Amino acid sequence: MTHPSTPAAARPHVLLLMSEGTFELQFHAEQVDRLHELAEVGQPLRLDELESPAARARLAEADVVITSWGAPPITPADLAAAPRLRAILHAAGTVRGLVPDEAWARGIVVTSAADENARPVAEYTLAAIILAGKRAPFLAAEARTRRDRWSFADQHGNLSHLSNRGRTVGIVGWSRIGRRTVELLDVLETDAVLVADPTITADDLVGTGAELVDLPELLRRSDIVSLHAPALEETRHLLGAAELALMPDGATLINTARGVLVDTAALESEAVSGRLSAILDVTDPEPLPATSILYDLPNVMLTPHIAGSLGSEARRMSDHTLDELERLILGRPVLAPVTREHLVVGA
Repeated sequence: MTHPSTPAAARPHVLLLMSEGTFELQFHAEQVDRLHELAEVGQPLRLDELESPAARARLAEADVVITSWGAPPITPADLAAAPRLRAILHAAGTVRGLVPDEAWARGIVVTSAADENARPVAEYTLAAIILAGKRAPFLAAEARTRRDRWSFADQHGNLSHLSNRGRTVGIVGWSRIGRRTVELLDVLETDAVLVADPTITADDLVGTGAELVDLPELLRRSDIVSLHAPALEETRHLLGAAELALMPDGATLINTARGVLVDTAALESEAVSGRLSAILDVTDPEPLPATSILYDLPNVMLTPHIAGSLGSEARRMSDHTLDELERLILGRPVLAPVTREHLVVGA
């Protein structure tokens, strides 16, 4: 797709603020060319700090800052050094901890590519739910210790219960990713999809096929529980020993959200007993210490925080951000504005 160049009089000065690795991941030749078509971009093209005299000079002329992973937190002093700044466009997920309140107080437009980042996480979660229904990761782990690798039926008896039809799936957190995951679950003939989130009402779930319940009921009823809540003070160890004890024997916990949502010691105890299984893309701490028993348990699948945007998926976010830049230039409303209120409720 080609994009018309912006007339010189309308070309904003844009500063890219992110790590070198993020830039290489998200800005290939196509994205860099489009950026140059839309805006004035100084040298260096990218910064990962705002303290040096050169960075301060770039900041002083910036109309728009495009941020992503590896960007330092923008401080009130940084904003004061950027009198022309009218937009901060984040080519990644949450802007929590990146953008100060003063940005909204000054009327600076803030956007995020969180919806684009939600897509691969929801896809990964669906895959994890399907694998959990068949217990595929756990059977595969057992196979590594057996010579008679294809005689699982002899060891486990009838395996006909390993099905994705008629399961009850619990979604904790009606976040972007939680909502997308519920949409994707349409491909399965679930018995029920339960949602627990104290910030929503049953009206928010109308038309989704999901049922709003409180967290204890969700844990008691679900064969598979998937976490999609933000990391806030009130959600730290959202699932501790008491909560995990509510889950039925043989249930699986999936965490693609934040490691701190789960009390790791409590989960270790449940997993060691074999009562619960887990598919964990995030942990607390991250990474786990080398001594953690979770590495060695056949009923635990660990992946190194890969559910989010990687490889070509990451360029969905930069493409989205360049779309937002073009809309600003054309005087159109942005598609994914972030308000201060979004962050208060954990979006």
